Amino acid sequence: MDGIAWFTFETMSRMTKNHPEHHFYFIFDRPYDPEFIFSENITPIVIGPQSRHPLLWYWWFEKSIPSVLKKIKPDVFLSPDGYLSLKSKAPCLTVIHDINFEHRPQDLPLSHRKYYQHYFPKFAHHAHRIATVSEFSKNDISSKYGIDPTNIDVIYNGISDRFRPLSSDEISAFQKKHTQNHPYFLVLGSLHPRKNIANILSAYDQFKDSGNYPHKLLFVGRKQWWTSKMQSALDVMKFKADVIFQEGLSNEKVALALGASTALLYVSLFEGFGIPMTEAMKAGVPVITSNVSSMPEIASDAALFCDPYSTVSIAEQMKKLIHEPGLSESLIQKGFTRATDFSWDKTAGLLWKSVERMLR
Repeated sequence: MDGIAWFTFETMSRMTKNHPEHHFYFIFDRPYDPEFIFSENITPIVIGPQSRHPLLWYWWFEKSIPSVLKKIKPDVFLSPDGYLSLKSKAPCLTVIHDINFEHRPQDLPLSHRKYYQHYFPKFAHHAHRIATVSEFSKNDISSKYGIDPTNIDVIYNGISDRFRPLSSDEISAFQKKHTQNHPYFLVLGSLHPRKNIANILSAYDQFKDSGNYPHKLLFVGRKQWWTSKMQSALDVMKFKADVIFQEGLSNEKVALALGASTALLYVSLFEGFGIPMTEAMKAGVPVITSNVSSMPEIASDAALFCDPYSTVSIAEQMKKLIHEPGLSESLIQKGFTRATDFSWDKTAGLLWKSVERMLR
């Protein structure tokens, strides 16, 4: 699952169990896995059509959802991914994680871009209250859409307990199986243009060309958004053979991939939060990240920062991490401290407070 999906899973599982005095309706657009019915105080409802396209998003939220809400008459309609029904009069709280489509519309298909840019300002003004995942996103939403900042709550994401420091034997075993016994830099998450994949490939090539480094570059994530620009960057690489792509790893294997890495390369062009950074900190892995959008806020002093638009800047930080004595261990220790600021229990509790604040 991606960041929004994890936010939904982790907060809803806790909120429903923590509040047995309330009843919850989970509205699905397709058959659901029983795993997502976390407790007895949940009634699942399935309505069509399956919303896989902007036209179907519109139909689902403006036709299907209002009829359901009219029947169940909820005290609050909570949307964990930003979408709302403009035709429903139910009190609503929406979680807008970021508005990357306003800053980087070129990263999205035209139909998605037009939908987001048309409807999300309306959703923001229709909501009785908004939650978001960073001070950066709060300020961005407030200034871009003219929303009173006192009506926006900041609720940081949490970190799963799957992520932990690995033993030397676990690291060796993972590297033997996946990177031919070589250390590696990790890129974690969907291979989307916003994740700066082309520049990462070019920066890694410069890094390898500047010295006798044994490090591989491992991508763990889906190629769902793979572009011709990414492919071109890969095709011209001198060290293309040292780039490894891995899809379909289980959640446990993803945690191993992160824990066994030399460092996490998280040099996105835009993020509302950046969950992999905090996961790396909890796993005892140094982070190299971008100096733009929310990433300096979330990483604080526990990362190396680079200009994501400069392949030289990215490569220099990779070399610095390896060559500067004590730097890696210093980042690891700072990361352990920073990671204590994030937990899904805290996230769920703050989201529930947003619900209560809205109802008051």
